[in-house]
Amino acid sequence: MIKAIAYAATDKQSPLVPFHFERREPLPHDVQMDILFCGVCHSDLHVVRSDWGPSKYPCVPGHEIVGRVTRVGSAVKKFRVGDVAAVGCMVDSCRVCSNCMEGEEQFCEKGPVMTYGGVEKHTGGITYGGYSSNIVVDEAFTLKVPANLDLAAAAPLLCAGITTYSPLKHWKVGAGQKVGVVGLGGLGHMGVKLARAFGAHVVLFTTSEKKKADALRLGAHEVVISTNRDEMKAQRNSFHFILDTVSAPHDINALLGLLRRDGTLCQVGLPAQPLSVSVFSLTSQRRQFAGSFIGGIAQTQEMLDFCGEHGIVCDIELVPIQRINEAYERLEKSDVKYRFVIDMASLSQAAVLG
Repeated sequence: MIKAIAYAATDKQSPLVPFHFERREPLPHDVQMDILFCGVCHSDLHVVRSDWGPSKYPCVPGHEIVGRVTRVGSAVKKFRVGDVAAVGCMVDSCRVCSNCMEGEEQFCEKGPVMTYGGVEKHTGGITYGGYSSNIVVDEAFTLKVPANLDLAAAAPLLCAGITTYSPLKHWKVGAGQKVGVVGLGGLGHMGVKLARAFGAHVVLFTTSEKKKADALRLGAHEVVISTNRDEMKAQRNSFHFILDTVSAPHDINALLGLLRRDGTLCQVGLPAQPLSVSVFSLTSQRRQFAGSFIGGIAQTQEMLDFCGEHGIVCDIELVPIQRINEAYERLEKSDVKYRFVIDMASLSQAAVLG
């Protein structure tokens, strides 16, 4: 077994603390890597605190992982020792259901094996994520990072990037379309960058006047203050597609009213409480209210390659692992532009493991 050190939550109320555990030895198709950087996703906070139902403890979060390959199994073809590799939200799936066979492993009929908090297929234990010194993953769920991207800023692409790329691609967003992005956080700022790169006319919706300049810098053509009735009224019936990244309670019907005939509002933010949708908001212009998850492995690689071609990465704040609890407190207050990334060198693996 392989020794590892991480920061873990032991229950839903306590701060994250150092945690020692063991990874499995690499199997023939496995890639072992030392983790260099790991993004801090808002879902990490939700899972650690059991906001979406009881979590499994100890919980080692982290599913935006970039690392350096240190060992490969005998059957591995994609990677060699020394390569940079990445791991996103999934580390396995059943691989035989129709969704998996069609490259949509995120919708695996038996449920994908999530990078943390899932059931490790080979050992039967809990999967532990990227707030750790190393990880072992089947090469089929391991990704390549374009060489021109900053590795720390590329890490959040493994969740924030694919979560916004996938619906934009699925609904064929492109030139000649007017696209709205609701919220300018970790997901929203990536939605703006990607929608702009897709060629759309991008409008950012925010409740904060202070975010106007940043939204324009990130690529928005227009910024609308969603609490301003006149500004919202001026946008009615004009959008082909709206990507809603907000996880707090908000008026979904006001956003649906912005869609033109046959337009789609796609929800990727995850409010803990149900959203109230008026059927009339949908029927009046044959609008659609949809949702999207992450993407499959092939599409995630496609997204990384697209970001490499367009020079797109996340705006980040790099933090040492010792400040993860402070980062969580700031994340709750939306006090980050726009994604925390942990510099895993701060874990001092050699000193801790001895």
